[in-house]
Amino acid sequence: MDKYTFIDLFAGCGGLSEGFMSSGHFTSLAHVEWEMPMVDSLRHRLVKKWGYTELEAMKDVIHFDIQKTEELLNGDWSEETLQLYGSSNASITCKRGLRGKIGDSSVDLIIGGPPCQAYSIHGRAQDKNGMNDDYRNYLFESFVKIVNAFKPKLFVFENVPGMLSAHPGGIKVTKRIYEAFTSIGYVIRKPEELDKCIFNAVDYQVPQERKRVILIGIPQNSKLNLDEIYSSIDGCSTKGVIKTVRDALGNFPPLYPLPHPQKYGRKNISHTANSDPNYTQHEARYLSIRDIGVYRRWVNEKLNHISHQEKIDFYFNVTGHKTLYAKYKSLEWDKPSQTVVAHLCKDGHMFIHPDASQARSITIREAATLMTFPLDFDFIGTNAMCYRMIGNAVPVLFAQGIANGIAKVLS
Repeated sequence: MDKYTFIDLFAGCGGLSEGFMSSGHFTSLAHVEWEMPMVDSLRHRLVKKWGYTELEAMKDVIHFDIQKTEELLNGDWSEETLQLYGSSNASITCKRGLRGKIGDSSVDLIIGGPPCQAYSIHGRAQDKNGMNDDYRNYLFESFVKIVNAFKPKLFVFENVPGMLSAHPGGIKVTKRIYEAFTSIGYVIRKPEELDKCIFNAVDYQVPQERKRVILIGIPQNSKLNLDEIYSSIDGCSTKGVIKTVRDALGNFPPLYPLPHPQKYGRKNISHTANSDPNYTQHEARYLSIRDIGVYRRWVNEKLNHISHQEKIDFYFNVTGHKTLYAKYKSLEWDKPSQTVVAHLCKDGHMFIHPDASQARSITIREAATLMTFPLDFDFIGTNAMCYRMIGNAVPVLFAQGIANGIAKVLS
């Protein structure tokens, strides 16, 4: 059976694509991503797992700023853009653009999720302006333009539930999105119905509580039915079968604190090394003696369950700094993880390992496993960037469930 084709926008390191391709029903025509570590990781994955040549992967994953949508679509890239890439990118599509890359191929789906930080409730609370001026609020417009250019049978637009209450410029973003897709002849659920589009990755064998809005769009004259598509995606869930942190991380090699932190060259080491080659990118991030003690105490005393004010007081007593938010949280063996977030690139205080004797935060590989990335999926970049790309990704098994649900309806 021929596979359905897709273009992945805001592709990141490829969690959504990995899920769609691993379902066995879909193949990619192109990915578009701006941040180079994500581009490198996705190209590497296409070669390692999906049989692409290096040149094919270069052509498939287009390193481009999607805000320059017309330039992306039509080619003839500006001198400024070419200078940004340099010769290493090979400027594969510079003369023909995405239209030339796709050619006469039929585009069945467009999938993707614009960066979600501007829709995050926590992010808006932290910003005095409520992120009203954040350009990321309007990146959906580029998604709409590309849907309009290729007229797919269906699109999948993934984002955080905070999107439903975001109102940059005083207008609800859901109203803007609804009107934008309506104007190009596509049907999505109405703004007041979008709470029915929230899915939880934990229902798709992902060991993590992670709620996301999944907007499905179809042409106004389509024979497809939105309710049938959503019902099919829901039918591919495994509700009642919950994967826990223990299921995901229980067999990982332990990494214990050293009696005294050590220095190797310019690198500080606070924990034992991982000796199992089957678990790559599984190294503990450096912790001070103080933080090792804090993490151990947090798990041993089950401080996840104290009151919010007690958590704030705890942080002040430890650091001498005031905060309005809880700063520490540990995973619990027999529960799914809390939502894995990009903030892991800064510190792991909210992702303390559930084994007190290890007294550390989760590793890159553990974070990836909580997102159901396969163990052989390589993340390319600095440790901070690897944490960020994982936190911003779509869990692979969640994406696979969406793909399976859509494929059932398309077939």
